[in-house]
Parts: sequence; structure tokens; C-alpha cells
Amino acid sequence: MTKTSSKNTPPPPQDILDKPLREALAERYLSYALSTIMDRALPDVRDGMKPVHRRLMFAMRSLKLDPNLPPKKSARVVGDVIGKFHPHGDTAVYDAMVRMAQDFSQRYPLVEGQGNFGNIDGDNPAAMRYTEARLTEVALLLLEGIDEDAVDFRPTYDGSESEPVVLPAAFPNLLANGTNGIAVGMATSIPPHNVAELCDALRYLIGTPNAGIEKLVGFIPGPDFPTGGELVESRESIIESYRTGKGSFRLRAKWHKEELRQGMWQIVVTEIPFQVQKSRLIEKMAELLQARKLPLLDDVTDESADDVRVVLTPKSRNVDPAVLMESVFRQCDLETRIGLNMNILDKDCVPRVMNLREVLRCYLDHRQDVLIRRSRYQLAQIETRLEVLGGYLIAFLNLDKVIKIIRTEDEPKPVLMKTFALTDAQAEAILNMRLRSLRKLEEMQIKGEQKELAAKQAGLKKLLANEELRWQRIDGELAELKKRFGKNTPLGARRTLIGEAPAELQVPIEAVIERESITIVFSSKGWIRALRGHIAGDAAQRGAIKYKEGDEEGFVLDAETTDKILLFGSNGRFYTLSGDKLPTGRGFGEPVRLMIDLPNEAEIIGMTLYAPEQKFVVAAADGRGFIVKTEDVLAQTKNGKQILNVDSATKAVAFAPVCGDTIAVIGTNRKLLLFPASELPEMARGRGVILQKYSGGQLSDVKTFNWKEGLTWQSGDRTRTETDLRNWKGDRAQAGKLAPNGFNRSNRF
Repeated sequence: MTKTSSKNTPPPPQDILDKPLREALAERYLSYALSTIMDRALPDVRDGMKPVHRRLMFAMRSLKLDPNLPPKKSARVVGDVIGKFHPHGDTAVYDAMVRMAQDFSQRYPLVEGQGNFGNIDGDNPAAMRYTEARLTEVALLLLEGIDEDAVDFRPTYDGSESEPVVLPAAFPNLLANGTNGIAVGMATSIPPHNVAELCDALRYLIGTPNAGIEKLVGFIPGPDFPTGGELVESRESIIESYRTGKGSFRLRAKWHKEELRQGMWQIVVTEIPFQVQKSRLIEKMAELLQARKLPLLDDVTDESADDVRVVLTPKSRNVDPAVLMESVFRQCDLETRIGLNMNILDKDCVPRVMNLREVLRCYLDHRQDVLIRRSRYQLAQIETRLEVLGGYLIAFLNLDKVIKIIRTEDEPKPVLMKTFALTDAQAEAILNMRLRSLRKLEEMQIKGEQKELAAKQAGLKKLLANEELRWQRIDGELAELKKRFGKNTPLGARRTLIGEAPAELQVPIEAVIERESITIVFSSKGWIRALRGHIAGDAAQRGAIKYKEGDEEGFVLDAETTDKILLFGSNGRFYTLSGDKLPTGRGFGEPVRLMIDLPNEAEIIGMTLYAPEQKFVVAAADGRGFIVKTEDVLAQTKNGKQILNVDSATKAVAFAPVCGDTIAVIGTNRKLLLFPASELPEMARGRGVILQKYSGGQLSDVKTFNWKEGLTWQSGDRTRTETDLRNWKGDRAQAGKLAPNGFNRSNRF
């Protein structure tokens, strides 16, 4: 075999760069993040659009899909968009177009769809080959003046065509229609608003550039959602959200009480919150009914046709409708929170969070730029036309001579320019003129057009030279826009009712949770369950409770499903569980660690029911402790609430309710100390004070009792009582004396 010559070995590629992986990844991730932020997820403050929406508008305009012309297949539009402007998946483009056509998603739809474009129940639209679309009047306003050099254009992804960087936007689309987007490390969420109110605020801002947010909120009291509903957010909260550009709005369904025969009544929901799927809402309410989480509600029925009509039937006519609805609002999406995060791209394509005034100001500045560019373009067109008309006038006055030159000269253009002192544009216009146009060359007509164009030219020059005149023009455009979409028009009428923040209505817990008797069983190894009925006081039934092999009884409590259960851990934390959330008595229950964030090295040392105005003694192994109120130990999260501070060298070991005037403390050295409860301070959190001193042991247990009734303790199946307690009475922090004869060897009460 012949050997391959080393001269034929190809040289190594020259574009391989020696770079650390960390640096290379950082550069590429930054490029990806910038692409997502600028070209995918965040809208432009000037026209309120992301690139895909802007490209859809421009492609539909190129296809001449005006409102007064027949629609075309959606597949044709999507094909043009992905083929010319947007090199992404057709599904994403069609989904964007569908949303722009849905009157329950867009406050002012930009696309008029024909066919199945989905519905408020959450049903999917038909495939793009079955639907048709065209632009709406609002979309035409966004595109108005795009042929008059109103905005910059840039090459498309393959350089074969050009697309607008931003739309002229004679309609405040960003706030009027709102938008949502999730980029890399940032997101945007802007609810829709009423355009008539936006026009009022914009006009006021023209005259008062430094207007305060409070004044602007006077014109824009809050969002206006396409599905209506009732905004129940306080004015102070709304102002703060618009001032910072971040916040949320509380939105509720609109409902009314409908009287029936024989004193019966029902609730009828006519408008549901924005972006809530009606079918999913009904399913959720049915699930809550089946789980008995809505005990005041008997049934829910969807009687909707083209309008929304959801009927809620109460279990009793004696129920207060407001209480019923409050319980429903707390359980399902008939009440939602709509986020506000005005994180958008400014005119320099820099993402930042803007407040309400900044967003309105940026839109007005954009309209000023568009007006200037369109005026300059129109001025240039008028100057060109005046130049041509000057040539036509010369041709009219010398028509026979012009015709002779054109007939006899091989190169008539330079001869015409020399003979009549014409410009190149004038000579070209005369040569390109059709014979049928000769009859229109009348001196009076030409001079009349010249006069009209000269007046327009003077007006445009005056407009370009005077900023105040430009603001007057923009103010007039906004006034006309408000008239076109005023609150007395079907599309412009406000749909979302501006209500007041509801007063804190005390809903009985039975309105949310059905009260049932349960017995809470907590095993020594941390398994918890709830048995039906009360059996804690019945020794026979308690003895019949089964546990996993190697496990045994820990705590057993009689309770109700409406109760809150307090658990105290050896890490000094209190945890809170709801009675209705506990696993049922079938099987052995579930590990409590699945319900709370209890560290592996900690264990539950006490369990009781929450009761208002109750107090507990908590103590650690080092003999320190204090009294704490139940209101201070309620935890809102799985992580619990730290009450007794302990370090790695000790742990919490004792927990007892305060139900007497004396505190009893016993250590592992069997020494007992009794002292007045008044000597132990009340605290919300801390290490506490010394209860008992130890030389060769630590705290074992603590209890409270009434001195006159004596100290009791459980010894096997017997309860023993000691009334002569003088030998063990002392002051807090003393060592105590040996416990009385017969006290438990476990050193616990």
C-alpha cells in the first residue's frame, strides 16, 4: 500500500480560538439573553409591540388586508411572516395572531378573525388553514404614516427585504392592550387600559409635563380588562403601583343576587376575571364542592351562551350572599391578582422599569418624532411636485416647441433643459408625460395646484419650526382618537368597574371548611393522621389504634376539622397545621416531615390545639425558658416560627400550657422545684431565663398548676396528687429538692 504524503494533509482550521470555557459560555449566554430580551420577550415602549406582533402587522398590511377588503387565509399570513420576517416556528406566529384577534384577550383587537379563534372556555382555535384574518381599524392607526418615512427600517434576517424597527403608533397600544413576557432574568406584565382615559392623561401631560402620578391616576383610575370584572384595589395601592412601575391589582368577578320564588335566591356571575378559563373555573369549583371545601354552596351551574352566566346555588336561603361570595372568592379564581411590572424597552432598546408618567412621556416623544419625520417627508414631496409643476407650466406656455423638440431631436432631454432652463427632474417629468395628459395642461389648473401646495409647504415649515404647534397637532390627534373610541362607543366603553377595596369581612371558618369531629393521632416516630369522631378519652378505642411495626402512641387529641394544631419541635420552633389538611385515618397516616420543614436532627416534643389568649411555658435542656402567647407562635409557612432560641449544645425539651399560678420544674437528677408563675417573664422569642439550676443533670419536664389544688402526676394508670408542697417551694433558678416518693422514674409529669 502506498503511504499518504504529509503534504496532502489539510491545515488545521484558522478560526479555532483558545479561550477558557467559562469566558466562552458567558459570552454566548449573554448573546442569547440579549436576543431574548430585545427580539423576543419585551415590548417597545413606543408601539407596545414585540417583534412578532410588529411583523404580523406589517406582513398583513403588505398583503392589503385592510378592514374594508376581503380577508385571507391565516396560513397565508403566517407563511409570509416566517418566510420574510420572522424565522421561527409557525405555531408561535399563529398563536400570536390568534391572541391579537381574541376579544377576551385583547382590549382593542388588532386582527379581525373569521372562523374558530378559540373562546373564553379555553378551547383551542382551529388550524390556520381553516381560519381567515384581516386588520382592524386600530391596527391601521398603528401603521398610519409608515410609507412617509415616519420610522426607521432595517434589513430582514436574510437581507432580502426590510422591516420597520417600530410602528408609527397613532394609538397608545402598550397601555391600551397591555402585554406579558418572560425574558432571561426579567419579565414584563402590563394590564390593558381604557384608551379614552389614556387620551385624557396624555393631553394633560402635554400641558403639564411634570404632572404627578396622583393627578395622572385621576384620569386613569386603573386597568380596563376586556372581560370586565370589578377592580377592588385601594386607590393608595394603585397610585403606588403606577409610581414604582411594579405592583398588582385585585380583580373580582362581577355578580348579583337573583330572587327566586318562595324566598329563595341564587348568585349569578356575569363577568369573570381576566385570563381565567371559564371551563377550568367551573371544574375547580366542582372539585371544591366535592371535597366539601365550600359548605355554604350547594351547586354551581354554567348557563353561559354568548355571554357569561354562572349560577351559584346556596345551601340555605338564610346565608348572607356577601359571606357566601367571600368564601368563594377565597377558594377559587373568581378573585385573582393581576401583576404590574412595566419592564420595557426604551427608544434605545434598553430594558428598564418605568412608572406611568415615563411610559406616557415616551409615547408622546415618539409621536413628536413621527410628526417631524412625516412633515419633512411631505415637505420634500411638495418641493418635488412644485418643481415638476414649474416644468409643466413652461411646457404649457411652449407646447408646440416642446413637441417639435421631442419629435426631431435624438436626445430631447438635454435640448429641453438648455432651451427652457429646466432642471433634470422637470425635463424627465415632461418626457414621461402621456399624450392624454396634454389636455390637462391648463395654466389656471397648474397655478391653482401650485398655490395650494405652497400653502401646505408654508404650513409644514411653520410646524417644523415651532414645537408648540407640533404639540397642538398631537393634542388634536388625541382628541380625535378619544372621540373615535370614547366611552359612549361600544368598543370604548369602560368594562371593568372601579370598586373600593372591600372591608375585611369576617367569614366564619365554617364557610370555608365543614366542621367535623376528628381525633388527631401522632405516633412516637412522627406519623400523623386524623380519625373520625372523638376517641381520645376512650381507653378501649385508643388501645385499638394500630401503628406501624416498632412505632407507638405519641400524642392523641380530640379536635375539629376547623382547628389549628400547634406542634413544638426540639429545635425551638412552632409549626402550624390545619385540621382539614391532615391525612385520613386509613392506614398509618403520613410522616409529619412531609407537611412541615422539620430538620432531621429535630423531633416533635409537644402538640396542642390553638386557642386564643392561651399561654405556654417553653423550656430547653439547659434549664432556660419563658412564657409565650399563642398569638405569637402561629406560623404561616412550612418552615415554622422560631420561638425558643437553642444552640447545637442543647435542645428544647419541655412544653406545657399555662393553667395555674405555680410552675413545677423537674430535672433529670430527680430534683423538683416549685415557684410562682409570676417570676417567669413573657416573651415572643429568645433564650429565656433560668428556671432551675443543675450540677449534674438537665431539665426534664415542666408543668403549671394551682397551688391550692396541689401537684398531680400520672403514674402508670393512676393519677397521684401531692398537696403538702412546702418542702419544694422556692424561688426561680434554685436547685430544688428530691421529688416526693412515688414520683415517676422517667422524671416526667
